[in-house]
Amino acid sequence: MDDVTDTVSPTPAAAPERLLRIQEVAADTGLTPRAIRYYEELGLLAPAARSDGAYRLYDAEDLDRLRFIRGLRDDAGFSLAEIGQLLEDEQARARNRQHFRSTANVAERRAIVLDNMARIDRQIGTLRLKIERIETMIAEAEERREHLAGHLADIDAGREPSHGPEAHRRPGR
Repeated sequence: MDDVTDTVSPTPAAAPERLLRIQEVAADTGLTPRAIRYYEELGLLAPAARSDGAYRLYDAEDLDRLRFIRGLRDDAGFSLAEIGQLLEDEQARARNRQHFRSTANVAERRAIVLDNMARIDRQIGTLRLKIERIETMIAEAEERREHLAGHLADIDAGREPSHGPEAHRRPGR
């Protein structure tokens, strides 16, 4: 038989994405279920769906968002308010991007670009403040280390270590 249509199988439909319950998400992200629910209360996260029993169900995008939140919180030291503002700005930029592509109106496009620039400027400001706080913390730690080095020099020289905030500072500090 020359007809090959009988041997060609249809393309299988993509398997639906598996949704995870809160305990599974907590185990995967290293967060507690309580923290995840708290992030929902703050508006940082919305579960992808709810089960028939009203259980929260999360998808891969939710897991990525939670990992991002955790990284900002734990690794970069951002407050939840700062994280909320960063996430809101990113969501607004995504909405603006869609609106920009759907309109040919020059005034609307200009307003969208200006709004996105303002959001990015706010993000830059938040990041710069974080850098300044970290640089201040580093400078304070360096001063404490310098003070201890002075104690060590006194001990090594057979002197009683001097005390007080100015004891071991170099001139000009």
